[in-house]
Amino acid sequence: MRAQSSATASPRIAVGVASTTPPGASSGTVLAALGVVAFSLTFPATAWGLEGFGPWSLIAVRSILAAAVAGGCLVALRVAPPERRHWLGLAVVGAGVVLGFPLLTTLALQTSTTAHAAVVVGLLPLTTALLSALRVGTRPSRTFWIAALAGAAAVIAFTVQQSGGALTSADAYLFGALLVCAAGYTEGGRLARQMPGWQVIGWALVLCLPLTVPMAAVALSFEPVHLTAHSVTGLLWVAIGSQFLGLVVWYRGMAAIGIPKASQLQLAQPLLTLVWSVLLLGEHLPVAAPLTAAAVLVCIAVTQRARG
Repeated sequence: MRAQSSATASPRIAVGVASTTPPGASSGTVLAALGVVAFSLTFPATAWGLEGFGPWSLIAVRSILAAAVAGGCLVALRVAPPERRHWLGLAVVGAGVVLGFPLLTTLALQTSTTAHAAVVVGLLPLTTALLSALRVGTRPSRTFWIAALAGAAAVIAFTVQQSGGALTSADAYLFGALLVCAAGYTEGGRLARQMPGWQVIGWALVLCLPLTVPMAAVALSFEPVHLTAHSVTGLLWVAIGSQFLGLVVWYRGMAAIGIPKASQLQLAQPLLTLVWSVLLLGEHLPVAAPLTAAAVLVCIAVTQRARG
């Protein structure tokens, strides 16, 4: 009865972005790829945001802004609250992609370059595929796993080489971010098969408000704020582009083509972020960075052609 009433209350839900019918494989790949492009700008935008905000303020304010947009959409379209069985999964999404990943990567970027962080996060596809196999029961082919492991090995070799043979505190933050984000992606991809992808991230953002609002109040009282064009632009992008719109198309793409294949598209994310780090931040890349990114890009082609 709930699904029927919500559909009649807003016809746009039945035909628009909130449709529960997943798109075809090709359109699903396009949607997931758009999500990767949005995510690739997250680190440069975070670096801009840190020019005017403290790390805790940036995380809290970005989540509140994204929740305001998502909550407004939920109210405007008269979307009924999720069923009770979905709330635990939404809490995992909130803990992983709304709070955990943004917080840990922002802390890492205080001492790490965006180029280094981007390549380390190239391990996210393999981490997500592994958690998907455990949580959802997906069974990719042997070719898929070989290519995914090859891409992960390239990322690990780059990380160790750039760290002088030892991991730094920034790397510890980044590896922690990989785990919580992969859990959020896996649970969100599973839920996106049962409800529209934009509602998955929308309800997760709203669910986190009791934590992010007091967090913002405390952080803003202790951390100085210096509003600049860069800091405001960075904040708006990580809030609206990365935290909401990027996840909307990402979860919908995952629901269409499956969590493992969608996750491997993110192997392109480090390469894109390296480009943005040069164009937007003026960073100078070590020779190993584009070579590593190119290697994992080759692995994408193999994982996308491998049969499940």
